[in-house]
Amino acid sequence: MFIDEAIIRVKAGDGGNGCLAFRREKFVPRGGPSGGDGGRGGNIVLRSSEGCNTLLHFKYNPEHKADRGRHGEGSNKTGKSASPTVLLVPPGSIVFDADTGEQLFDFDEPEQEYIAAHGGKGGRGNARFATSTNQAPRHHEPGELGEERTLRIELKLLADVGLVGFPNAGKSTFISRVSAAHPKIADYPFTTLEPNLGVVDMG
Repeated sequence: MFIDEAIIRVKAGDGGNGCLAFRREKFVPRGGPSGGDGGRGGNIVLRSSEGCNTLLHFKYNPEHKADRGRHGEGSNKTGKSASPTVLLVPPGSIVFDADTGEQLFDFDEPEQEYIAAHGGKGGRGNARFATSTNQAPRHHEPGELGEERTLRIELKLLADVGLVGFPNAGKSTFISRVSAAHPKIADYPFTTLEPNLGVVDMG
């Protein structure tokens, strides 16, 4: 099956929460704040790949969510940031915001990347709020929410010549003879259920 349009829902990861902690050390009589910051949530990244030629994989899996960042820990330990979630699209794909219709990105060559949703920042731990007048702060921040949006992806097939005709007129046979394409050929109508793209060397 060939799919040239897909609507997907993406959700970037939330940031980790900052930590509320105080260190207890033998030779530090009053201790001090030691809550670390939360890690950043993972981004949703679209990447064009030559190994991908259809949007079929989005038809059965339309929702994608990135991992959240880890929470901060005591001893001023910052939570680990989440890795980005990478979604592969074919070159020639155009990304639109499904709600506004705005064009966001045009993948016109392989190995391009577009961050479709940014992960949330991690919250600050209480060690960040220590001042000369407030040496034992009990305040810390929650992580920010990751971006969430609905995308519409269209795949444009670029060709200089298109063949249109009646069933069993020999269109697929012609393409198989003049190019390296291998379309399905049979003696019944509507054998070709998806477009076939062949490359012809004109010398």
